[in-house]
Amino acid sequence: MVLRFRPVSLILLLAVPYLSAAAMERITLTTGFELNCVRREAISESRVRLYLSEGDRDAYVEIDNAKIQSIVVVDDVPPTVAPVSTIPTANGPTMGAMLSTAGERHHIDVDLLASVIQAESAGNRHAVSRTGARGLMQLMPGTATELGVHDAFEPEQNIGGGTTYLDQLLIRYHDNLPKALAAYNAGPGAVDRYHGVPPYRETRAYVARVIREFNRRKLARMQELAQEKRLDLRATR
Repeated sequence: MVLRFRPVSLILLLAVPYLSAAAMERITLTTGFELNCVRREAISESRVRLYLSEGDRDAYVEIDNAKIQSIVVVDDVPPTVAPVSTIPTANGPTMGAMLSTAGERHHIDVDLLASVIQAESAGNRHAVSRTGARGLMQLMPGTATELGVHDAFEPEQNIGGGTTYLDQLLIRYHDNLPKALAAYNAGPGAVDRYHGVPPYRETRAYVARVIREFNRRKLARMQELAQEKRLDLRATR
């Protein structure tokens, strides 16, 4: 299940040579997440292959050109992220199922929900903020009541309520993720007042933190898929 975003077209060059070891291309997709590639090449008029690792032609992903929003060359590339980890809670084994259920119900990417939880509570179901927000997705008591959440410390209720609220914000801001996240953190009133992400240091840091974690998770999944494909190809040789 993916987050709902409108595609933005981009015309790609037919082929780009390998970049130096100190430079890569940072590809920003229309979904908002990024990945780094050492080379890209067109495989058709509408699709491109992105190579994720230097010297390994089997480590790649293929995507539609229309899903690429921008391409920039970067000199300093952060190290490859670790595999996607589970959120540490008392009910860890069932966390994935709860996120999947909530994500499917509202058509929201599971990795986005996990990223919000990581930023809000670091997976602590008993978390309470200094302002009184509670649980995994840090629901304020009044918001929880409006969403029908009776026990904000119960993971399934909290995730269900938090996902419903995030969905409402995504609809309100026409799937503009930064605005929706800013409203989740600072309230819709602040976003409406400033016509965008408000100039609050905490809110801007929060939006950046969630999107960075979302990017990290998506890149890790892409790298895992590329690795699996490479192993499958080797097994058939």
